[in-house]
Amino acid sequence: MSARLEFGCLATAIGSMPHTDPDQACSLVAKCLPDIPPWPQLPGRSSKEDMIIQFSEGFPGIVTDGDKIHVEPSAGFESEVEKIHTDCEQNKAHEYGVSIGYAAGLHAFLSKAKGSKIVKGQVTGPITWGLRVTDRDGLGILYDETLAETAAKFLRLKAVWQENALRQISPNTMIFVDEPYLVSLGSVFTPIPEEKVPALLEEVLKGIKGTKGLHCCGNTNWSVLLDTGVDILSFDAYNYASSLGTHADKVKSFLDRGGCIAWGIVPNEEELLTKESLSSLRDRLEEAMAPFTRDGVRVRQVIAQGLITPSCGLKGLSTEAASLALDLTARLSGDLRSRYLT
Repeated sequence: MSARLEFGCLATAIGSMPHTDPDQACSLVAKCLPDIPPWPQLPGRSSKEDMIIQFSEGFPGIVTDGDKIHVEPSAGFESEVEKIHTDCEQNKAHEYGVSIGYAAGLHAFLSKAKGSKIVKGQVTGPITWGLRVTDRDGLGILYDETLAETAAKFLRLKAVWQENALRQISPNTMIFVDEPYLVSLGSVFTPIPEEKVPALLEEVLKGIKGTKGLHCCGNTNWSVLLDTGVDILSFDAYNYASSLGTHADKVKSFLDRGGCIAWGIVPNEEELLTKESLSSLRDRLEEAMAPFTRDGVRVRQVIAQGLITPSCGLKGLSTEAASLALDLTARLSGDLRSRYLT
């Protein structure tokens, strides 16, 4: 990153929403998150908007069955794979769009959003995508060297196409690479070859011209992620604040070189959400930030180089609870900015 990112704890969101009506989802986003609106993913509307299937459109040999997805090589498969590699080298992303059937929320957003200084998008990351998309035997394509590399290049082209589309609204774009399966780093049950992670992530990230975010909603080896070319590290600070706190030195270095932390402090579980208030979330966030401020980082720097978000996507909530979550996110953002930055 070339300059320090200072968003001043503005509010945004991870992406998924419980709505089935894309216009209603976009209206809520515009109301609560006017500074950095994200386009809404709507998995409740269609299985095609599941975060894996949503970015599968056009991948060679893809077969979907409900929420299951695998690769079935057929005639011309190798030449289609080769074309992805060639198009990636030449940055030819125009054939890698996400159609309205796979992302109604994105297309509604593109037609309605206006006036924001920054707009946010998201793409599923190559580790998560490579574990969920399998071969004919049910093994994730992440374990096939050629297919794993091809998937990363394919997702990079999807990100490039998306960023180009979002720049019709604003020249300032923020694209998050969503990697929930990175919680399996170090797991014996879903082993992820750690040496593959940085290279595959960088393949996607280097296609993004604007601000590059990386989201993981659980505990993982944060040091691996902080060493990538990411500008924003987004994490579930409501449930896993202590896990990032154990990497305080790495986080300090990340902040010192200009990085930003997206604090996912508003819970995305309805039962927890109804028990929280603005003051309780502020207390919880300040506690989550304490390991870094004790380690020599000024509180103002942590706030300045921060974003406020829900802990993860909101697809599991009712529409009313999703509205409450985004309202709390926006109010907490405003409270922090008035307390620390004025």
